[in-house]
Amino acid sequence: MKKKWLLPVFASFMFFTGVGINDAEAATITELTNTAKSYIGTPYKYGGTDINTGIDCSAYTQIVFSKLGISLDRNTRAQYQQGTSVSKANLQEGDLVFFNTTGAGISHVGIYIGSGKFISSTTSSGVVEDNINDPYYWGSRYIGAKRVANFTAHEMEEVKDAGIDFSIYASRGEVALQLAKALGLDTSNTNSSFPDVKPSSKYAGAAVALNKLGIFNGDSNGKFNPGSPLTRAQLAKVLVEAFDLRLQGQAEKFTDVPSSHWASNYVAILSSNKITTGKGDGTFGINDKVTLKHLNVFLDRLTK
Repeated sequence: MKKKWLLPVFASFMFFTGVGINDAEAATITELTNTAKSYIGTPYKYGGTDINTGIDCSAYTQIVFSKLGISLDRNTRAQYQQGTSVSKANLQEGDLVFFNTTGAGISHVGIYIGSGKFISSTTSSGVVEDNINDPYYWGSRYIGAKRVANFTAHEMEEVKDAGIDFSIYASRGEVALQLAKALGLDTSNTNSSFPDVKPSSKYAGAAVALNKLGIFNGDSNGKFNPGSPLTRAQLAKVLVEAFDLRLQGQAEKFTDVPSSHWASNYVAILSSNKITTGKGDGTFGINDKVTLKHLNVFLDRLTK
């Protein structure tokens, strides 16, 4: 079957912003530090926001926090107005630390990563790790810190819909995994834009790849909801678009799929391509949750 290569359709993301402390629900301390360190070596460029050509200090902090679902203002002084003040003695991983490097007040910002270390984009070396108490430079230029988010110490277990046996039913995450495999997609990029899909999630690579093709998008809050089920109607739409299916002659009529239903055309296309024959009682099961068994059957027929 021909695969469909769609233009990216980006979900609208709900970022946390404003004064106060946010709970970074999709980020742990480890993810914060790993994300911050992943940009080490990026060149510095005044006013720059492109990691390929160079970024300045506030662009660096903005980029790192955006990857964790948190919005920061663009410049250093504006970022200093966000969050709540914390003393140097009470610094925690993820706190923004500010410095006076020009003699004219707040002019530099970085991300504290613990043990007296912080990472920032410097004019001399680009993104590097430094000691906040460095007696030769940073120690005397330190101004203060702001906490804009609370990061969890331990990774939370994925919360799935209660009362659903996912040894029988297919979650959105599992559908994404199986579909990406069937399409032969590159799932090496795990830097997901979905706030509920961490880079460490087994679904991350598939979610990124399918989102790029516009096959799977987020909900109104930008979330992927990997632990939620899919209905057979929703799966019909996903499969038709993923495999670029077209109506092939006569389609079977199902008593529970009126022509006015939003998924009627998708179901008809699946039927005309002999991907589904319904449930054997004249119905398609339009609102039934997708089982792992039926998911495997559909994908097997599509990839033959």
